[in-house]
Amino acid sequence: MSKTKIVNARGLSCPQPVVLAKQAIETHEQVKVIVDDETALENVKRLGAKQGCDVQVEKKNDGTYEINLTRKADTSRTKDDSAASCGAPTSSSGPFVIVISADTMGRGNDELGYVLIRAFLHAIAFQKEKPSIMLFYNTGVKLTVQGSEVLEDLKQLESEGVQLLVCGTCLNYFEIKDKLATGIVSNMYDIVETMSRAGRLLVP
Repeated sequence: MSKTKIVNARGLSCPQPVVLAKQAIETHEQVKVIVDDETALENVKRLGAKQGCDVQVEKKNDGTYEINLTRKADTSRTKDDSAASCGAPTSSSGPFVIVISADTMGRGNDELGYVLIRAFLHAIAFQKEKPSIMLFYNTGVKLTVQGSEVLEDLKQLESEGVQLLVCGTCLNYFEIKDKLATGIVSNMYDIVETMSRAGRLLVP
């Protein structure tokens, strides 16, 4: 088995840098991933940590980042159970996941839908059983940025161990990435993986 693998992920959109990095980690002890934007940087760093790697980053003069991932000899790579480690309840087959795909709830009147999603998130914050992970994509990402009327509830959930994954592509599309106020910028690979392994998946 070759010890070192170089992955050139410059110019690749989400989730390709993460996919290529994961494939390389599975077959090589050391992987160097080259990316050219901060979203890809954070996504690959998080993947490396989940896979039990030592993660080192070097910023180059040309604006790219070299992410060195080294598999730890005493760490066995298992299925990603980062959601369970946050202390939120999980079922025997996977985590409890809530998907927020819009800044409204239900179909019909948008004004009413916005009132409903605010009430829904407020109610979740006061439930005894919290979700393990909450996914935000499409217009749902607007709930996680500065000025959102549900920020207090979301920050409370995050402080109690709920992982908030916010679609980076969506933040970029709406040009609000710099206004993110809670949660972490994620990618479609993580979103799909989280949904596929959920023990319970709730879409309001």
